[in-house]
Parts: sequence; structure tokens; C-alpha cells
Amino acid sequence: MRPADPESSERPAGPPARIWRTARSIAAAQLPCGAIAWPDGHVDPWDHVECAMALSACGLTGPARRAYRWLRDTQRPDGSWPRTTRGGVVTDHAAETHHAAYAAVGVWHEFLVTADRGFAARMWPTVRDAIGWVLGLQAPRGEVAWERDAAGGPGEFALLSGCSSILHGLRCAIALAGLAGEPQPDWELAAVQLGHVLARHPEAFADKSRFAMDWYYPVLGGAIRGAAAAGRLAAGWDTFVVPGLGVRCVSDQPWVTVAETCELVLALDACGLDEQAVGLLPAIERLRHDDGSYWTGWQYANSAHFPAERSSWTAAAVVLAADALAGFSPGAGIFRDIPAPVAARPQADPDACGCAPDSADAIAGP
Repeated sequence: MRPADPESSERPAGPPARIWRTARSIAAAQLPCGAIAWPDGHVDPWDHVECAMALSACGLTGPARRAYRWLRDTQRPDGSWPRTTRGGVVTDHAAETHHAAYAAVGVWHEFLVTADRGFAARMWPTVRDAIGWVLGLQAPRGEVAWERDAAGGPGEFALLSGCSSILHGLRCAIALAGLAGEPQPDWELAAVQLGHVLARHPEAFADKSRFAMDWYYPVLGGAIRGAAAAGRLAAGWDTFVVPGLGVRCVSDQPWVTVAETCELVLALDACGLDEQAVGLLPAIERLRHDDGSYWTGWQYANSAHFPAERSSWTAAAVVLAADALAGFSPGAGIFRDIPAPVAARPQADPDACGCAPDSADAIAGP
């Protein structure tokens, strides 16, 4: 797909008109420096990258490239980004590992959409340094601590959802390393270890099972696919899915969110549950605003928007879910077709690869 004129407001041929308006609502929220902030003005790297991906999927190449330039320019010497900034000022000096790893997902997505090797080459040092920083917090078992605090100390635990996103980032980073001609075999081993612990060792992670993300993210990030993924999603369906409304953010709260609903759509699509994915997406339309943006969530016990905001990263999740189902950009398979590293394969001896006989597919992904 030929990128749209960076500054054009003319809709390209790819995305449907409604999705184009949603992408334009993200572009309208972009700051002059290229950052894409939350409604309260703060910026975090993960949501910023998600927004850049949505812009690119809809052909808004200029805003997307400004977003990636901001990412490159604000990376710290150690490869990380501050957890939050506001108006160019760091407001939380701690750094989260899944934030840093997501840079690779965004850069790989941009390459898929534009086939621009020059862009990938310019961003490669950013990705390389980010992944190096992330893997400095990987435990011998394979999980990755969720943060390095403002004083430089490693986080005391790992998060299942965060590590699932890191696995996705690692696999995209490995693909970018191949594109750059700088293979990273240590990254491949790290990805296999992380995939294994995600698929087989839930005790390695802090218990956040109340949250929908811990339910579907091992599927979305590629740690679990196939029948195991379908089984996992089926097991949590009645706990988290409210018919006609979407996905609860937290299992014991009457609150559905657009982003969680769209991420579940992406997870369903990634493991071939197309009918369920298509059937779930319309639930978000009650939260669409006239300008194409979306309210973050809906508190259905008292029929109120909660929180009372329309966030750019929520709109980004809508765009990416719609692209996964409709395939209007070359990056539509970014969650479905995750580049797989070298991984353990079934052996004659079930213990030869250090995993159960049926875990190789879960580790390797599609």
C-alpha cells in the first residue's frame, strides 16, 4: 500500500470511512513534538506506540513517523523510556519493560505497512537498545520483571500480561534484527524461555487474574495458540464477556472497556476464532463519539461513561482490531502472524527440550 500524503486529510483507499475518522481523531490528539498523550496530558511509551500503529494502518504516514521520531529522540541512554512524561518533562522516572519492548512491535508494524527499509534501519538502534535493556531484567527461569524503579532497582515481580506483550516484542525485534543483518541468537533463546514460562508456569507471575488482560494476553502475545488458546479463551468467556456490551476490565466490576474488547477481538482472530471475533466487535459502537473517537469505558450498573474520557489509545485499539478483521493494511496480521524465533520442537524424549510434549507449538506460535 502506498503511504498517504503525510499531511493530507483525504481518506486513502484502504480503511473504511468510519475507521478513517477514528484514525483522524488520534492524529488530532498528537502534540507538536510527535507525542500522543492521554486525555490528562501524560504520555506513556506503550500507548504512544499503539497509536502510531493505528495511524500507519490508516495511511497517516506523516503523523506516524513523527510519533516514531519522538520515540527515538526520547529514549534514554540505557535503552528505556520514563514511565510517563508531560509536556516534555519526566513525571515518573521509573521504566516498564513491556513499554520498552513494544517499540519493536511498532517498528515491525511500520515496516510491514510501508516496506520502508530505510525507516527500519533508522529505528534499529532504538529497538536494539530497548530489547537489551528489557532482557537485563529477565530471570533465569524466563520471566521478565515488570519495571526498573526510579532508583534503578528491579521490580519485585513479573506480570503475565506484560510478559506476553514482551514476547510479542521480542519476536518482532528478532525479525528486525534479521532485516538489519545483525542476528541476535541470545534474543531467540530469551524468547523461547519466556514463551515456555508463559505457557507452562503461571506461578512465575503475580496474581492479577481479576483483570481481563491476564486472561487473553498469553494468546494475544503468542505464548499460547491453537487448541490451548481456544480453550483458555472459552474458560474465561463467561467471567469477562458481558453479552452485547463487551469485555469487563476487572472480573468483579460492572465496567466494560473498548480497549479490552478490541484486544480480545485481536486474540480471537489470532487463534482462528473468526466468528466470535466478528460477533464481539459491534459491542463497542455504543461508545463511539461523533468525531470517530471512543469513550474509554462504560459502567453498566449506573449507565455512565467511566472514566469520562475519550482516549487516543482506545481509538487505536479499535483501528487495529478492525484492520485485523478487514485486512485493509499490510500490517493487519501483526498479532496473528507473529514472527517466530528458533524454538524447541517435539523430541523422542518428552523431556529433551525441557517442556511437555505438547508445548512446542505454544512456544513457537503460528
